[in-house]
Amino acid sequence: MKIAGIIVAAGSGTRLGAQRNKVLLPLLGQPIFIHAVRALRAQCDELILVTRADEAAEFEGLLKAHHLVVDKMVPGGTERRFSVENALMEVQEDIDIVLVHDGARPLASPAMIERVIHAAAKSGAAVPAIPVRDTLRRQMDGVTETVSREGLYQVQTPQGFQAGLIRRAYQNSDESASDDAGLVERLGHPVLLVAGDARNLKITHQEDILMAQQLLNASIQMGMGIDAHRLVEGRDLVLGGVTIPHAKGLLGHSDADAALHALMDALLGACALGDIGQHFPDTDAQFKGANSLFLLRETRKIMAAQGFVPHQCDITILAQKPRLAPYLPQMRAHIAGALQLPLAQVSVKATTTEGLDAVGREEGIFAQAIALVYNLAESSI
Repeated sequence: MKIAGIIVAAGSGTRLGAQRNKVLLPLLGQPIFIHAVRALRAQCDELILVTRADEAAEFEGLLKAHHLVVDKMVPGGTERRFSVENALMEVQEDIDIVLVHDGARPLASPAMIERVIHAAAKSGAAVPAIPVRDTLRRQMDGVTETVSREGLYQVQTPQGFQAGLIRRAYQNSDESASDDAGLVERLGHPVLLVAGDARNLKITHQEDILMAQQLLNASIQMGMGIDAHRLVEGRDLVLGGVTIPHAKGLLGHSDADAALHALMDALLGACALGDIGQHFPDTDAQFKGANSLFLLRETRKIMAAQGFVPHQCDITILAQKPRLAPYLPQMRAHIAGALQLPLAQVSVKATTTEGLDAVGREEGIFAQAIALVYNLAESSI
């Protein structure tokens, strides 16, 4: 089953009181739409981002800075329906399920997205929703009355549809719609409700940003990792994904990159997902000589499947020789790319032990790392 995601990010910040597109505003150091892209990218074979034409270059630059890739960018229309329609025309013909998501919803969980996909595959159309919790009142002509909330739901995104169905819905209607499911219903096709997520809020007003910040701050978890390898002749010295000229290299089953191994353990530890020995055992031949940058990218995918997203990391490498300072910027860039983080959220430092212990005697190299991650798994609510 092939999945396409459409992220609609061609709106404005009018109701928010912003002077620019609200999805470009920062949410804990990263633009709001970046959080949405990261959430869908892990689930989609094809990802299409809809932006205003005059903002396309800014979106492209931010995607590059966060090491994220979309398959296509298309211009938005004067209304939401035209933006979605433009994107639908670019969806590949072999796509089975189309997800339509608001770029202003940064906290969609993997579990919720999977529910939408499975329900859409089975029923044709599915949307996440949560029951209305507050008492409702209607006011007309100065008269108010209580409205029963029984059977009422707040609808969220991503909304999921069988590709042929959502295409037909747009082709058969020229009406505006704030909700894609509404166009599908006009075909006479039922829409299935699946459990949404209370944290999957849409950034509409200033207080929504504050609430999203609080939710993300409350979800942060920390882990620590350490690793050490012996220096031997006949091996390349690889640290932070960089091959460094030296008479000796680190001994290990993979490329023995102590810096990245410490980081992977820190990330996995923050998520309580075991350690690198559990996921990439040295008894498995497929990991013999493995590139640790590849293993770091795989670690990010393991985390994402459980609802965890890297936020920040700090690595310290202890090595008497060689001098590592010239290589630290390249290490940071490699790590930022593998974890899809901006460079400012990746720190790598190096120091010596002033000739003390095994590191000081140049017998080996030691690394330690601390990592912060977001826990977006629904069980964390």
